[in-house]
Amino acid sequence: MKKTIALLTSSLLLTACASLQQPGDKADAQAAQDQKSASAKSAANRKKAPKAKVQPQEDTLPALELSEDILYKVLTAEIAFQRGQWQSAYVTMLAAAQQTRDPRLAKRAAEMAVAARQAGEALVAVRLWTELAPHSDEALQNYLGLIMLSDSVDEIEPLLTQRLADAAPQARGPMILQIQRLLSRAKDKQASFTILQNITKPYGDLMETHLALAQGAFSIGDGAQAQREARAALKIKPDSELAVLTAAQVASDNKDATKLVTDFLRKYPDAREVRVAYARSLVEQKDYKQARSQFETLLKEDGEDATTLFALGVLSAQTDQLKDAEYYLQRYLQVLSAQPEDDRDPSQALLLLSRIAEERRDLDSALRYLDQAEPGSEGYVNIQVRRAQLLARKADIEGARKALEQAQSESANDGEQLQLLLAESSLLRDANRNQEAADVLKGGLERFPNNTDLLYDYSMVLEKLGKYDEMEKSLRRVMQLAPGNQHAYNALGYSLADRNVRLPEALDLIQKAADLAPEDAFIADSLGWVLFRMGRAEQAETQMRRAYGLRPDVEIGVHLGEVLWTNGKQDEARKVWREAALKEPNNEVLKSTLARLNVKL
Repeated sequence: MKKTIALLTSSLLLTACASLQQPGDKADAQAAQDQKSASAKSAANRKKAPKAKVQPQEDTLPALELSEDILYKVLTAEIAFQRGQWQSAYVTMLAAAQQTRDPRLAKRAAEMAVAARQAGEALVAVRLWTELAPHSDEALQNYLGLIMLSDSVDEIEPLLTQRLADAAPQARGPMILQIQRLLSRAKDKQASFTILQNITKPYGDLMETHLALAQGAFSIGDGAQAQREARAALKIKPDSELAVLTAAQVASDNKDATKLVTDFLRKYPDAREVRVAYARSLVEQKDYKQARSQFETLLKEDGEDATTLFALGVLSAQTDQLKDAEYYLQRYLQVLSAQPEDDRDPSQALLLLSRIAEERRDLDSALRYLDQAEPGSEGYVNIQVRRAQLLARKADIEGARKALEQAQSESANDGEQLQLLLAESSLLRDANRNQEAADVLKGGLERFPNNTDLLYDYSMVLEKLGKYDEMEKSLRRVMQLAPGNQHAYNALGYSLADRNVRLPEALDLIQKAADLAPEDAFIADSLGWVLFRMGRAEQAETQMRRAYGLRPDVEIGVHLGEVLWTNGKQDEARKVWREAALKEPNNEVLKSTLARLNVKL
């Protein structure tokens, strides 16, 4: 069970940090905030000095009456567009915009072209829109977005140069960061970086200029310049979290990045964004102990931060501190319930809490955690699959199937429907209701005839039912659809070997599986088993020992024990079987092997 928790928590660790901002995200957020502050200050200054000349913030519309001719053109264009005649609608609307010099009509022509997925025509209309409304942020954003998709971005340089010149001093830095983010989307990275260098030359005293150049240089693979620019930004503003995060991002290696961040945190221990980024990097490096320490520091600063609580819950579970994990995850859920506007999905926390309760064999508590999930929520299908597994453990197979049926009614997604079909068949197989499992899978294959997961599971059930020809047909279909699926070759090869038929063919199949996945313990076990069936006992023993070393699984151990027994190593065989019996005393393969060989442990 602890292995299951470890696997689950490993997959959740990066999710726990998913909402943490990266340097680029932080730049956008900070730029937006600074832009807002600058606009507010600019408005206040205008109120104090009404006679001063300032750049107009909005473009005036043309003083033109709505004539019958213009109205006719606009209505004709809209009707044509509704009828699916995008080209005539676009041409008419664009002509009306050129005639009237009204930016609203140019915008509408652009919308028509975008809806028709005609990037070239959209760019023509947006150019006109930008010309008619030179101070419109919306027009600029659309213009830049479209020009980034074209082969040449040169034409935007004069416009960006003028925009920066016209910007209020307080807004210029954030605007430079926004421009860099937009230019980074261009197909021609080198050309866009050249433009960035050109338009920021007059503003070398701004920290944001050097941050933008660091990001731009990094995007074209010029690490040396990226590092120089990041250092220049830090020199201008040594306490800037954004600057040190950028410097760490463009550092030559992880060691240098870590030193930059840790030195910064020693000087500025309250730098929350830097500490968050550092904690995230520790998670990525699998240094869970240090990562937990950083998140604990963050929690002291803000005891109600949901991201920090979730990260601590996952990290505690990963390091087998299950009581702490439960405490942090429960607090996380309390914070979410007190913030109904928060759109985070609690399902991952509920699933992990359920696993922890199952670890202490409290299946009722495990189910109660799952009861908190809301139908229709993002993780509801996974919750119901988990509920079904727990109910099956309590021998309530019908309740388990009902839980899966309820999830099916909530899901219209093919992927989730497949997940539910596979879960139901798995529950039935585990309960030895193999014919019902086969019926479920057969029904699934009527909907998804080429799904290799369904085909593979169907073949495994058919084998249990003794329908070997149908099983082989299903596995051959998997091989045809997915030639790299090692499990299909291994399954058919092992089945032939276990039935002691067509052994040379079985060996070829398993060897192909081994070539595809040389470190797979179960495939190594199959290879040993077919060699044993072919009378190559010494080779079989070597292969079996390797398989058991890769993974000391019970059934691999049972096979190794039989090979050792046959090779006259009875004491060692008994030792391996005793190890298997300690893990799974009721294992059917173990019991049947000991009975067949008349061995008592």
